[in-house]
Amino acid sequence: PMVGLAVRSSLLLLLPSSVLACTTLVVGKKATADGSVLCSHSNDGAGTTDPRLVYIPPADHAANAMRPVFFATEEYPRYVGTARGDVPAYAPTGNQSASKPIGEIPQIPHTFGYYEQTYGAINEHQVGIGESTCSGVFGTKAVGHGGKALLSVDTLSQLAMERATSARQAVQVMGALAEQYGFYGEGSFEGSAESLMVTDANEGWIFHILPDPTGTTAIWAAARVPDDEVGVVANVFVIRELNVSDGSNFLASQSTFDVAKAKGWWDPSRGLLDFTATYSDGEYAHKYYSGRRVWGAYNLLAPSKGFPAEYGEWRRSKPYPVSVRPDKKISVADVAAVMRSVYEGTKYDMTAGLAAGPFGTPDHVAGGSAGGKVKGNWERTIGLYRTSDSHIVQSRGWLPNATGGTLWWGAHSAEYTTYVPFTMAMGGLPPSTLGYQATLAKETLFWATRYLANYAQLRYKPMIAEIRAMQAEAHADGLATQARVDSAAAAA
Repeated sequence: PMVGLAVRSSLLLLLPSSVLACTTLVVGKKATADGSVLCSHSNDGAGTTDPRLVYIPPADHAANAMRPVFFATEEYPRYVGTARGDVPAYAPTGNQSASKPIGEIPQIPHTFGYYEQTYGAINEHQVGIGESTCSGVFGTKAVGHGGKALLSVDTLSQLAMERATSARQAVQVMGALAEQYGFYGEGSFEGSAESLMVTDANEGWIFHILPDPTGTTAIWAAARVPDDEVGVVANVFVIRELNVSDGSNFLASQSTFDVAKAKGWWDPSRGLLDFTATYSDGEYAHKYYSGRRVWGAYNLLAPSKGFPAEYGEWRRSKPYPVSVRPDKKISVADVAAVMRSVYEGTKYDMTAGLAAGPFGTPDHVAGGSAGGKVKGNWERTIGLYRTSDSHIVQSRGWLPNATGGTLWWGAHSAEYTTYVPFTMAMGGLPPSTLGYQATLAKETLFWATRYLANYAQLRYKPMIAEIRAMQAEAHADGLATQARVDSAAAAA
């Protein structure tokens, strides 16, 4: 097993950056089993993505203070220093030196506390975020790295956590700052744009953003998910017709319309602007890379809709709606099941067939194409062996913010992890959330899950049944713990 772990880790390190990708869900409060609002995120990067979950405390700031902005380095260590507050996890160790800012923006008098992994996850006002990198027709680079844009999606999500008390405000904060200071993505078309699920205890939004043609500002749009529906974003834009006259359900930058008209891509006299058809550059990596996951999620949550698994070109065929009404009310466990899905029991089941090998494993390392002679790709599953961490944000408006907002966090691959509940009332996190690839630390959830994932490759089919039973038991424990905290908070 240790040899297998070493080989698998080496293979992970060889994966190209083009495979960076994430799957996100958002569920309205009338579509959930308990009336909470949910969003999820999977950090499906290569083997070097920093998987740590860290607590950023609230802070007061002096008048005229400036907030430093750092380049979006997502590999370990993603940030080193004290400029973002007293965060022991980010203190320099060994030969590490403090991260240097690429710019700064005016600070606000008070910033909120929150949990973050590569991106902000949930803050003390129950505002939650899930991220999914997308393709875009425009791309640019950061200040100090060949470009003029200051803000990445990493920084935007942190600023939303620091400054917003609602999902709508978070969208407006990120949009306004990106317009003012510029937005940059990964650089290639596959990562030049971004999408965020943004939630609070009352509503959920889908937020899309990309640079404008000048590389100095941003184009963005957001659509509110109906309370009785669920939406999915899987590395491709999904927002379609923008009816900004309906300000309750749509928000967008003026640049969204100005650029489209200037490029001759949209004529207002012919109807509403289709954001995805206009600004997406389609699915990346290969066809079905994104759409199969959207189908997979809807197939689990709304099978009665009978959505087709195959379709034409993403931008033009419009294979799936932005959001749908699920067949039954959705729980945290249901979202976890989607995040672990490898299409079991469907035509695309990655645990069946020759490729799954004698033990039925769905975990296929991305590779070359034998000198170009072999065409095609593995199915891009939702559950994925190379996930660094994932989470489910649960926001509950009938409880105090400190306990109503729960981050169900899982280290490493969703297939094998357990989702552990953390509330903002904790005021910190245990050391077990700080595991990362370069240092073996068996006391962390990251390494416990990584060992389990490695062992499961020996006999996947019988072992995964035991793992699923263990996950169900752990989730029941988590729900019981959450209930005790809820009762204590109500009594207080």
